[in-house]
Amino acid sequence: MSNKKFGYARVSMCNQDLALQLDALKIAGVKEDDIYVEKISGRLSKAKRPQLNACLKKLKEGDSLVVWKLDRLGRSLKDLINIIQELEEKKIRINSLTETIDTSSPTGRLIFHMIAAFGEFERNLIKERSTAGLAAARKRGVVCGRHPKLSLKQQEQLITYYKAGVSIKKLKDQFSISKTYLYNCLHKHNICLKINENQTFIKCST
Repeated sequence: MSNKKFGYARVSMCNQDLALQLDALKIAGVKEDDIYVEKISGRLSKAKRPQLNACLKKLKEGDSLVVWKLDRLGRSLKDLINIIQELEEKKIRINSLTETIDTSSPTGRLIFHMIAAFGEFERNLIKERSTAGLAAARKRGVVCGRHPKLSLKQQEQLITYYKAGVSIKKLKDQFSISKTYLYNCLHKHNICLKINENQTFIKCST
């Protein structure tokens, strides 16, 4: 089983200084070659942070990931919890120097589980608020879900242009819609695509 320390340091902007984090990681026993550095926003998901991914791939069972603060791993609580859970499953310890969290100790594991519990609580609150908001909106007669791309007036205008002989391509560009949406709109208003030799558009039978 490996027992190595790896460090991850991150700042959000290129002009921010990493020196404080790097010094703290070295004092904690992380070798300079084992520190991964990134200048990128913590709001980005783990998948969009190449140095963090490289660091996580290097870690083996029994290793420790050392960070200056937990928010260096992620600004999103959901993303942070996912990363910590992933490391816990691989039996990799996490050591946050500022918060004095070390998951190799009972206290560190307790704090981690509290963070996870608060994250779950937050998700449930958001879900409840969304459900309540949708229910209240429906009572007021608000139609929830995707809004139509074109208003009824715009659809009538599109059909008028279509009957006048305006090409499909021009209609798509003018109304910023897809061909599929255009055809569905015509079908909705019972207008067939088939035309006769005189370019007269035939209305579909109901």
